[in-house]
Amino acid sequence: MTIQELQVRSEGKCELCANTEGLEAYDVPASPSNGVDASVFLCPSCRGQLEDPESIDVNHWRCLNDSMWSQIPAVQVMAWRMLTRLSSEGWTQDLLDVLYLEEDVLAWAQAGDEGNDPVDTVIHRDSNGVTLEAGDTVTLIKDLGVKGANFTAKRGTAVRGISLVADNAEHIEGRVSGQRIVILTKFVKKSS
Repeated sequence: MTIQELQVRSEGKCELCANTEGLEAYDVPASPSNGVDASVFLCPSCRGQLEDPESIDVNHWRCLNDSMWSQIPAVQVMAWRMLTRLSSEGWTQDLLDVLYLEEDVLAWAQAGDEGNDPVDTVIHRDSNGVTLEAGDTVTLIKDLGVKGANFTAKRGTAVRGISLVADNAEHIEGRVSGQRIVILTKFVKKSS
């Protein structure tokens, strides 16, 4: 990886906030590749806040509204990770709700999402990659035929007070039309 390649790709700007001062290469953790594809060009402010979560200035990260649309997977991963880290803020959750990552890029983003998941803890995530917890309310994002119950759970249905299936990150349980059913996490979106 050369600084020159990153400088050309980024047009001499921080790839997250567009600052032009003091730029340095930053290796994105858990990257499946090496070199330029595994790095982003960052300003001291972005880098410092990534490395020291105590120093985060939430308003600084409003820049992700633009940079999350980058075509560079490493930039998409860093945007997703920071939005996820700040997901308690209403505006970040709105951005996560519209951010789409290819499956391999989302897997990379989740692999390096440092902080709260020990190796053997099962983490349930909705269709946008937002962490689900027991008791959350989710909304169905497509019509789901319920096997053995002769009804279809309609898109847009709110499922309140979900339960997490302890040994399967892709399954949650909830009550729809009076029936307790298992729902795949890829078909739900966490409600605010």
